[in-house]
Amino acid sequence: MSGLDRLIAKSLESTIRENLGEQTYEKLGRRLFERHGIGFTQAVEDFEKLDSVLREFFGGGAEGIEKQIIDKIVILEESKRMDKKWITIEDQSLARLILESLGDEDKKNIINSVIDEPRIISDILEISKIPQTSGYRKINTLIQNGMLIPQGFSTTHDGKKVTKYKSVFENISIEIEKNKVIVKVQPTQESIKNSHIMQIVCSH
Repeated sequence: MSGLDRLIAKSLESTIRENLGEQTYEKLGRRLFERHGIGFTQAVEDFEKLDSVLREFFGGGAEGIEKQIIDKIVILEESKRMDKKWITIEDQSLARLILESLGDEDKKNIINSVIDEPRIISDILEISKIPQTSGYRKINTLIQNGMLIPQGFSTTHDGKKVTKYKSVFENISIEIEKNKVIVKVQPTQESIKNSHIMQIVCSH
């Protein structure tokens, strides 16, 4: 699953539950298990399977429902250039996650170290000047949250392949409007291309 999908998935299940109601949510959950043998949380992270069940339930209306749900989490700005699209984070819990990551000095340094180019973890720690133990923990948290994504490999002097990581965003903008904090992000072209959720948004 792409980093962008992992990030959005954190808010998707609760948004579906709120918008479609408890009864429909439970029916979808049962059908997901019957068809794919997975629960809702896994299906949210594997959006194609969730999409197939939504289409079974709602037919052609599934696209509109998906768009409506995703718009409550992220809104993609209109732009002809796929590689320069900005996304406004509508879901407050997701905006908070991004703000908390940037508010942590170490995590902010980690993200900054891989905005321009992918690096292996040892190089990230060295550039960020972070102790190994806490650094590994914070990098793992950023990977789990979808804010760092694997991109390519580096071969060590003893011939081992080590994964390189890059930030899922190229730019992050934080604005304050009428006492509301607005978080906008510009994902990398790669992360938009690999995101099933973003492909659905772009195709509607």
